[in-house]
Amino acid sequence: MKINIITLGCSKNTADSEHLAGHLKRAGFEVHFDRTRNDSDIIIVNTCGFIGDAKEESINTLLEQIDIKQRGRKKRKLFAVGCLVERYREEMKAELPEIDGFYGVHQWEEIVKSLKADFHEQLEKERLQSTPGHYAYLKIAEGCNRSCSYCAIPMIRGNHKSRPIDDLVAEAKEMVANGVKELIVIAQDTTYYGLDLYGERRLGELLDRLASESGAEWIRLHYTYPSSFPDDAIDAIARHDNICKYIDIPLQHINSRLLSSMQRGITREATLSLLEKFRKKIPDVAIRTTLIVGYPGETEAEFEELKAFVHDAKFNRMGVFAYSPEEGTPAYKLGDPVCEEEKQRRIDELMTIQDAISLQYNEQKVGKTFKVIVDRREGDYFIGRTEQDSPEVDDEVLIHPHSSLHIGQFANVTIQQAVEHDLFASVVIRPQHKK
Repeated sequence: MKINIITLGCSKNTADSEHLAGHLKRAGFEVHFDRTRNDSDIIIVNTCGFIGDAKEESINTLLEQIDIKQRGRKKRKLFAVGCLVERYREEMKAELPEIDGFYGVHQWEEIVKSLKADFHEQLEKERLQSTPGHYAYLKIAEGCNRSCSYCAIPMIRGNHKSRPIDDLVAEAKEMVANGVKELIVIAQDTTYYGLDLYGERRLGELLDRLASESGAEWIRLHYTYPSSFPDDAIDAIARHDNICKYIDIPLQHINSRLLSSMQRGITREATLSLLEKFRKKIPDVAIRTTLIVGYPGETEAEFEELKAFVHDAKFNRMGVFAYSPEEGTPAYKLGDPVCEEEKQRRIDELMTIQDAISLQYNEQKVGKTFKVIVDRREGDYFIGRTEQDSPEVDDEVLIHPHSSLHIGQFANVTIQQAVEHDLFASVVIRPQHKK
């Protein structure tokens, strides 16, 4: 039987889908990750329930699959799984009776058994990769122990649960042996890693072992948390050449009053000090952040403070989200007083500042040579990324075709032109020595 898994939401969902797919493949199913396929016997939609836009996308995808099923694929089974189901299972059952099964984020065993297949306890170690073969996500923990006022993840995913270091190193080695060149370390909060399992934070130790033992050419750290950021993780990034000089750290805001209301456990002053530490200890570090605008009670003056912060901090990469009220979170009772039009205005103003910063950074690269990894071929160009860029969310390098280029390889390129969020480059041709 053919199973098609459609994954929505973040990279943590991607890793979940890949582990589920690996287990299903071992059980004898033919598994694909392609929402355009129409020949599957079973469709599994791994949903996202994080914010309003993500929930809407999940529902629309399910409705699309229901429509396909009713228009000629009536024997096809359709399962909804993941975060949205975990939050709204009973409502979804009532509103979407055409769906054959609903499974939350911790119910992989039930999914497998519902397909008349045997379940094995070592599900975490099974994997069928959905990303391009040269990069993969390494999920080091489940759940979250933080209490951010706007976030429903702890309600959905439960408490933080670290995976043992030895298991993670073994999984990383296996992925590298299968062709992965870039490991992207993820969790809801990677900086909390180890505290539940070992009684202390061990992200630095994990990074050291991955860098020394996995064989990966690039290791990239995502989803860090600013409060109590472990110094040994900073040292590990600085120490190892194969750990990308890149930190993804969602800061959400800079105003201390709002940070307190958001229950972030950090102040403006501590945030500025942490950024200074990054840049002092890790030369040429690329810092990516995300911010929230329109949080309940955000005044115009506090937004202006955020604008000034973005201008002065000069992040290499940045995203901005409009606040989304989520039922059951502490912030939900504060209402949603900032209208959508005002939220969008604030997003636009922040991104205008960031576009100028990004252009400035990119123009400084013109004429210089960088190591890039080649992700794909698109139109007239190969598309690659520098060490400062993570797949799907950051800038890309458009490389003029050359016979030496292949998808999944590293190459040295010279930057010829820069725009706000892209670079144009040509391959560095090594001179051939005459015999």
